Amino acid sequence: MALSKITNGGVAASGIPSGGVIQVQRTQFTGTNSLVLSVNTDEVFTDLTVNITPISASSVIHIQAQIFGEHSVDSSSSWNHILFFYRDSTKLAHPTAGSRAVGVSMTTRTIGTTNDASTPEIARFDYFDTPNTTSQITYKCGIRSTNAETFFINRTADDTNNTGHERGISFISATEIAG
Repeated sequence: MALSKITNGGVAASGIPSGGVIQVQRTQFTGTNSLVLSVNTDEVFTDLTVNITPISASSVIHIQAQIFGEHSVDSSSSWNHILFFYRDSTKLAHPTAGSRAVGVSMTTRTIGTTNDASTPEIARFDYFDTPNTTSQITYKCGIRSTNAETFFINRTADDTNNTGHERGISFISATEIAG
């Protein structure tokens, strides 16, 4: 395969076959934080944003995220929420469906436990976006809960310093794929 030209130290998008990876941008958050959630309100995880400037307007952007953390001490919060992405200010999620909360995924729920202060949940979710631009895009992770609560990122709600209270890592990445 002959490549057409080199730009910015990489291969030009025109030299990569359809489906090939052009670039990957990522943000990995290893600290801890909390996000206060209002009832039925879309909120942004400010620690989970990533910028990418597509090389080609025909590219597909594969967004991936992992969110590790725990809902505040209210057991219904861990199943009454939805996670999604933003492209700048545009919500990327299932289409509106009546009064339902729409998104991409949820965090997992530990079955059979009533311990909501030291049993973290995790979500791993993806979305394929076709932004049709070569301008910089900011992707963000979002959450909507039916409860007023706090989501603790990369830690348990209690965050006690012992082996029964885990900490983890969250990330967001954006991969440009040749269209």
